[in-house]
Amino acid sequence: MSSQAQPVSRLHTPEPVFGVVAPEIIEDALIYLATENEQYLNELSDQAGCFKEPRIVEFVFLLCEKWCLDQSARYQAVEIFERFMIKHVEALYSTTRESKTSNEQEDNSWATLKAQICDALVLRLVSCIQLASKLSFHYTLINNNTVLKFLQSLEYSYTKQELVESELVILKALRFQINVSTPFAYVELLLEVLGHNGCLLPIKQLHKMCMHLLDLTYLMRNIIYDTLLKISIENSIPSELQIAKFLSVKEDFMLLAVGVIGTSAFVLNPEYWNQVVQHLNCITGITTQSILEFSYAILKHTVGTTTPVKNKGTRASGNFVSPAK
Repeated sequence: MSSQAQPVSRLHTPEPVFGVVAPEIIEDALIYLATENEQYLNELSDQAGCFKEPRIVEFVFLLCEKWCLDQSARYQAVEIFERFMIKHVEALYSTTRESKTSNEQEDNSWATLKAQICDALVLRLVSCIQLASKLSFHYTLINNNTVLKFLQSLEYSYTKQELVESELVILKALRFQINVSTPFAYVELLLEVLGHNGCLLPIKQLHKMCMHLLDLTYLMRNIIYDTLLKISIENSIPSELQIAKFLSVKEDFMLLAVGVIGTSAFVLNPEYWNQVVQHLNCITGITTQSILEFSYAILKHTVGTTTPVKNKGTRASGNFVSPAK
C-alpha cells in the first residue's frame, strides 16, 4: 500500500454472508472457540478487564470509525491492548519489587514507571489499532503517516521509528500471539449455527442488531455486569469475594455472545425469543436462565424495554455454566 493511501469508505466493506459454510467446518470452528474460551478463563489474570474501561473502549471505537476499519478490528484492538497492558504493567511492577532498594525508593521507582506508562498510553492504544488493522480480513492498513498526523493533532511528537518500536514492544510482550478471538467472532459463528438450525428470525437482520448491542455492551460494560452480578447473587451489595469470583463471568466471551444474540432476538421479535434461546442453550450448554438474566441486564441499560424476566416473573438463580465442548 502506498504511504499516501487513505482509508476507504466503510460503505465498501462487504456485508457478512451466512449459510455458505459446510456444517462440519462450523462445528470444528465452534469447538475451537469453546476450547479457546475455556482455556482463557482457566488462565485468567486477576487484573482482567482493568483496561476495558469505557473511555478506553470509546477512544478505540471512535478512532477505528475515523479510520474506516472493519468492525471486527475495533474488538481486536481492545483485546490486544487489554492483554498487552496487563503483561506490561505486571512485568514493570515485578522489576521494581525485585530490585534491592528500600521501600521508599521502591515506591518512588514505581511512581516513575506509572507516569511513563500513562505518558505512553495513547501511543500504545494507537499501536494496538494499527496491529488490529493488519489482522482484519477486510481491512484498511493504517500507515504511519496517518498515525503521526493523528498524534500530532493531539500535540504528541512521536517519530516513525517510535511507532515501529511501540508495535514491537506490544508484539514481544504478547510473544507475537495477537490474533486472539474476540466476542465479535463468537457472535458471528453462533449466528451461522443458528441459521443452519432453522432460526425463524432473518440472520442478517439479527446480525445487524447484534453488532449495535455488542458495541453498547462494551461501552457500558461496568454497569451491565454490575447489574448481572447483583441478579446472580440476589443481593444489591456484593462482597469482595463474590466480585472476585464473578470475574470469570465478565470475561466469558461465549456467555457475552449468547447474551447479545438473545437480547437482539428479543428486541427484534419477542415471539421468537424462546426459540433462539433454546437453540443457544443446545449449541453452547449455557442455561436459558443465564441467557435470560444477561438479556435483562443488557436491555435495562441500553434499550430500556421490558424484558422476559419481568414478563415471566422469574427469579435469578445465578447459575452460570461454561460453554459445552
